[in-house]
Amino acid sequence: MDADVEASSEIDEILQQIAELDKWREIFNSRGYARAHCCLLLLPSAPCLLNLFLPYRSELTHGYLKGGACAIQMVVQAHIIKYLLFNRSVNSEFTMQSMVMVGENEQKKALAAALSDILWTAGEEQTATVCLVTSERCFTPHMDYKLDNFTERLHIFTFKKKDDVRSFIWEHIQCFKEEGSHGIILFLYSLIFSRTIDRIRADFDSTTTHLLHLSLGNFVCRQALLNLLLTGHATPQVFNGTSLNDEQHKALAQPLHGVLTRSHVGYLLWNREQVNHAQLPLVGSMLKTPRLPIWVCNINGTYSVLFSPNRSLLSDWKMEHLFQLYFYNGHPTQLSTTMLTIDTHSHHWEAENNDIQGDPEKKFPSVEMTIRTKWEGAVIDWNGTVPFF
Repeated sequence: MDADVEASSEIDEILQQIAELDKWREIFNSRGYARAHCCLLLLPSAPCLLNLFLPYRSELTHGYLKGGACAIQMVVQAHIIKYLLFNRSVNSEFTMQSMVMVGENEQKKALAAALSDILWTAGEEQTATVCLVTSERCFTPHMDYKLDNFTERLHIFTFKKKDDVRSFIWEHIQCFKEEGSHGIILFLYSLIFSRTIDRIRADFDSTTTHLLHLSLGNFVCRQALLNLLLTGHATPQVFNGTSLNDEQHKALAQPLHGVLTRSHVGYLLWNREQVNHAQLPLVGSMLKTPRLPIWVCNINGTYSVLFSPNRSLLSDWKMEHLFQLYFYNGHPTQLSTTMLTIDTHSHHWEAENNDIQGDPEKKFPSVEMTIRTKWEGAVIDWNGTVPFF
């Protein structure tokens, strides 16, 4: 395996760069406790990336147990689904039923594939970095450095081949999945090193200078971090491309950076409060129409995944007339993945909407309104499940 361990002196310099970027080290305090819209960003003891999969042969063996960094976990979850549905070497078409039979070994392979895919994309498909923690300090702290008993024990491994990244993570999967393994923290460090500090700063625009922000004493993921996880670029906006003008078509002092490429996993956004105040950002087609039919959804500040096992859904317009989507939000009360039937050819929703007095957003589940940001006017059938989100 072709892997290079960075010299201790270089680690010291890189750590100082991290400290400049929103004092990044502060979120790695194992005593920190942060809650973002009912999703824990950091647990009282630094969380493993998973304890993730449910027991083997559970109906949700492709799903993570919720807890830890909700937004980050849901992006990883989406990439796990991507691997299980579209990237495994199988002799026949993979179906939802076969996902129920995913065993423990295949789950670990899926996790390694998901993490390596995200890191490799962040490294512009040229390189990726994986961080592991050891019991020994890797460098001698200087006077301006504040010990946290974690950062100074990091070892950094850089790879030039994607297969090597995946193999390395697979061989060290316990560092990410075991209880107390600091998996979320290690993954975030790996993500930043893979993208590099200079590239992250170049991705930012005048609206964003940090990947996290403090809200009521808690760290919350900014859109730039979500975009970094989804697209490999830490751009702060959800629209397509770069914007040189504001909403009134006046020239901006500095351009705003949106999404430049279509990613494998998409993104949908719905927030009832922002809609009520006409502040909901319009997600561009790069995120709405990904390469594969998988979306991370930010619904009223909580995160979930929508996906279809039909690879052709977004490449054949006829497939979008009537189709199924599966919804997973990681909540402990969700005992199975919920199947929704989407009808984009019927106009029943418009007729029902016209009959409703008042604001339709208050009459329909937020999941439905989220789906309609992609398929406007779609009729959504919960197939006997009581709408719960």
